[in-house]
Amino acid sequence: MSHDDSTGFHASVDEHAAHIRELLSSISPADETVPLAAALGRVTVAEILSPVDLPLFRNSQMDGFAVHSGDLAALGDGHPVALPIVGEIAARPLEPAPLEPGTTVRIMTGAVVPEGADAVVPVEDTTTAGDLVTIARARAVGEYVRERGSDLTAGTPLLPAGLRLGSRHLAALAAAGIGSVTVRSRVRVAVITTGSELVGVGSVPTLGQVFDANSVAVQAAVDAAGAAVSFTARVTDDVTAMLEALHLAAAVSDVIVTSGGISMGDYEVVREALEPLGARVGHVRMQPGGPQATASIDGVPVLCFPGNPVSTQLSVEVFLSPLLREWAGLEAPPRTPRVLSGAVRSVPAKRQFLRGRLLPDGRVETVSGPGSHLVAGLAASDVLIDVPLDTIHLEEGSTVDTWTL
Repeated sequence: MSHDDSTGFHASVDEHAAHIRELLSSISPADETVPLAAALGRVTVAEILSPVDLPLFRNSQMDGFAVHSGDLAALGDGHPVALPIVGEIAARPLEPAPLEPGTTVRIMTGAVVPEGADAVVPVEDTTTAGDLVTIARARAVGEYVRERGSDLTAGTPLLPAGLRLGSRHLAALAAAGIGSVTVRSRVRVAVITTGSELVGVGSVPTLGQVFDANSVAVQAAVDAAGAAVSFTARVTDDVTAMLEALHLAAAVSDVIVTSGGISMGDYEVVREALEPLGARVGHVRMQPGGPQATASIDGVPVLCFPGNPVSTQLSVEVFLSPLLREWAGLEAPPRTPRVLSGAVRSVPAKRQFLRGRLLPDGRVETVSGPGSHLVAGLAASDVLIDVPLDTIHLEEGSTVDTWTL
């Protein structure tokens, strides 16, 4: 690192990312077993085998009539077959009597197919009169019958390891009678936003106040990266209140994220609270997101990001989300080379992350400007355009790396 004093450091993006990785290296979340109701979005630790056959038993795919297919084998000569209806089987717990040749039973979708029956004739393909049903054409063996284990047999893989569980996966587990699943644990992340100017979303701001978008954004990013928000606070420019929030956060968290309060001016509450505790405060050669700091409180690492909303969000995207995704077992978002639809200017000695939007032809265009306050521009973006350090101009048609948002 070009300058690694505890304060006043100057680092590249990669150097600061490596520093944060080292700072958080002691975090090692254990696996945990959770009920299905809490498993959505979690990542499986090991391959899961089905303990049962699916379906569990031989059942009907349709409302109709269970038959011996041999009774209908002669159909096709224009002479329908009329069979006596000797019973009815509903979709409920029961063991039906075997079906005698030359007879049929009315059967409902999902009901147990009786022994002897090897096909089901849908009700819409039949005509009934009293206790007789008329069937006009032959049926193949197994038609509209779901055989036991035809979806999956007991002892075979149901879900793989490393899978992020969606609703369809939870349904498969439930269908197999599995009520809990072992998943990667969620790292606990505290989110503290700072500034006397902040008010909560839904409040009525007075002149000089702004809505606290960072709290919403960081919490959402933490959740999307497979971690859990363990603590939240909004702190004014008061060092005592800041330290109190940090201690409370440290008691329930694996890592603490703060936004704002780390520049070199006055009223920089995070820097004032943490510098006496050995915080590392300085600058990363990136735009937006230059001011950065790290610290530790009560043995818990603290990542201090700048307070402008775009700077905060990009700092989370660049420095924190990749680590959270690794711990959660999630894949990193794609980073793809793309062609610029227009020329781009950057700034010397900065690695710039421009907001970009994908075009139908696969090229990428910039969205809004580089300012760290342009939240609407970030919201309209699909990707970040990664302009390398010391690149000040890129022509239309240049290839750039893009980070999928």
